[in-house]
Amino acid sequence: MGKKLNSLEDLGGFVFSTNKDFEFENEEITETPENEEQRLEAHLDKKNRGGKIATVIKGFEGNDDDLKSLAKKLKTLCGVGGTAKDGEIIIQGNFRDKIMEYLNKEGYKVKRVGG
Repeated sequence: MGKKLNSLEDLGGFVFSTNKDFEFENEEITETPENEEQRLEAHLDKKNRGGKIATVIKGFEGNDDDLKSLAKKLKTLCGVGGTAKDGEIIIQGNFRDKIMEYLNKEGYKVKRVGG
């Protein structure tokens, strides 16, 4: 006997259908728009961070590799840690002005949001 399946994850990404007209659509890799086409927002945030401030860049469109690459450049520029996920880059500390200046030089359109 085979292994008992407890959830859909146990299928390993396979989905079975009884629909004979079903056509499989392969997910395409998201193409990252040019820098000039990106509309980013620069926020300062200290919610759920123990009172510490973080700079959050929102609105990035494109694939995760490009997002993580940009995040790495920003972390190196500021000399701090951070993370990138779900179209957001979170940089530890208040570096909004420095990051906005860098992003503008790179051709991104950045909008300051909040105080």
